[in-house]
Amino acid sequence: MSTALNGLPKRLVDKGLMFEEQAHRAYRQAISEGMSFVSYLLEHHLIESSNIANTLSEEFGLPLFDIEAFDYDSDVLKLIDSKLVREFNALPLYKRGNKLFVGVSDPANLNALNQFKFHSGLNVEPILTEALALSRVIDKSIETQESELPSLIDATLDDLEFLGVEEESANDANETDVEDAPIVRFVNKLLIDGIKKGASDIHFEVYEGNFRVRIRIDGILEEIAKPPANQANRIIARLKVMSQLDITERRLPQDGRMKIKLTKSRSIDFRISSCPMLFGEKIVLRILDSGNLKFGADTLGMDEHQKKLFIDAIKKPHGMVLITGPTGSGKTVSLYSALSILNTNDRNIATAEDPAEIYMQGINQVNINPKIGLDFAAALRSFLRQDPDVIMVGEIRDTETAEIAMKAAQTGHMVLSTLHTNNAPQTLTRLVNMGVEPYNIVASVSLIIAQRLLRELCHACKQPLELPDDVLLRMGFEPDELGSFILYGPEGCEQCNSGYRGRVGVFEVLPITESISKIIINGGNSTAITMQAKKDGVWDLRRAGLEKVKAGITSIEEIGRVTSE
Repeated sequence: MSTALNGLPKRLVDKGLMFEEQAHRAYRQAISEGMSFVSYLLEHHLIESSNIANTLSEEFGLPLFDIEAFDYDSDVLKLIDSKLVREFNALPLYKRGNKLFVGVSDPANLNALNQFKFHSGLNVEPILTEALALSRVIDKSIETQESELPSLIDATLDDLEFLGVEEESANDANETDVEDAPIVRFVNKLLIDGIKKGASDIHFEVYEGNFRVRIRIDGILEEIAKPPANQANRIIARLKVMSQLDITERRLPQDGRMKIKLTKSRSIDFRISSCPMLFGEKIVLRILDSGNLKFGADTLGMDEHQKKLFIDAIKKPHGMVLITGPTGSGKTVSLYSALSILNTNDRNIATAEDPAEIYMQGINQVNINPKIGLDFAAALRSFLRQDPDVIMVGEIRDTETAEIAMKAAQTGHMVLSTLHTNNAPQTLTRLVNMGVEPYNIVASVSLIIAQRLLRELCHACKQPLELPDDVLLRMGFEPDELGSFILYGPEGCEQCNSGYRGRVGVFEVLPITESISKIIINGGNSTAITMQAKKDGVWDLRRAGLEKVKAGITSIEEIGRVTSE
């Protein structure tokens, strides 16, 4: 017979946030896994973190602070090692006399408070904060503390540490050129500037009598430098040496990687691609700053009902979840958000990627290599002999990979993958066109997510905007929505890029319902699926984007740029 509930579990049940048996089970499981009850609830997404925070405030009689609006003392951060801050998800906020006030999401976590007391030599007072907000502030504060990128000056640009780079590989006549100090310093500065500005890519482009460097910020390219055209070959050779590419090969594309170590605890990966053009080689660097990436359903930008469909689908014991969208639409982050939720000690997770851009502890990751026969299909076949629970395939590119993945989804495995289509309904017809039998699609696929990334309006400078009703109606708003929200547009300030700062996902989340399944079995096209999805209440990308406009997150222009009618 179950013992009576008390404390936080009882209060959650009394408030209708949990069933009694569910609370008992979660409490027992938390004890067996050696973690706090609050940590267990958060890790397994059993209750929204905001509801947990409000209930903890009532239970412990502590006020709930909005830590993202809190002006904490950055000097106090030096009292506690950043590893402890991350480990306990607790942040020193300010010091008064011999007391250290610490932001926590679980005031019952005495281990964290005792550790902070021991390491600081101060008495510790907890300040209750919401868990996800606390995590965001911790990431931001540690990044600011560790990187200190603005302090990099020309003298240090010569001394940046490139991990895994073998400078002696430049063994031809150009070696003196690529090691020329001004070239080294110039390239290093471009890389650092790209990181500081939050760029996702850096483009080095050679034209007839012209050479330019552009960076992509929030999905938009902008020019940042126009080096002398006669220096193009030396700059490109330097980049190729840093990435261990063959600098003597200028006729064929090459791919490579490199890493810059900024501090003891922070390094940035770069993926490099070279491609021969009419007037020389073009180099594109993809900046892979995994330290700044945040995973989890709450960080993606899904609406609550979309997020529930997403979490329910990936937590099924078997089936397939497909994510679709163009290159650069955030599919990889969505996949790893799913993996971060599923990444527990009782699951065996394997991924096949081209290449693996994000390293995650506890996941078995494979880089495919078609040159030696290790393609997605070969990796999948191998995974199925390795007792997997969850399989992630970077992309379904051919019929063989699709069929193996679907068989895996039908035989007790959760399969996650991506396809390149414009929207969710087209993904289903794309699978049919690849040669996959409709009954296999219906038996395997449980959810399809189409996504794009929208630029977020800068919170510091966005301005209210008025547009005629007929314009709003043409954009897709319903007549009864007009006048119920404030429209905002970009302004521009020192804190942003032309009125925008950061990006947020916009999603079309399509569950494969019985009605959708019938259309697939009967050979219906994407138009029929789209019409049925609309009847079922599924938001398409445009509708999901308009909800972001209503919430003041983005602009009507951005919706028009990213989504189609």
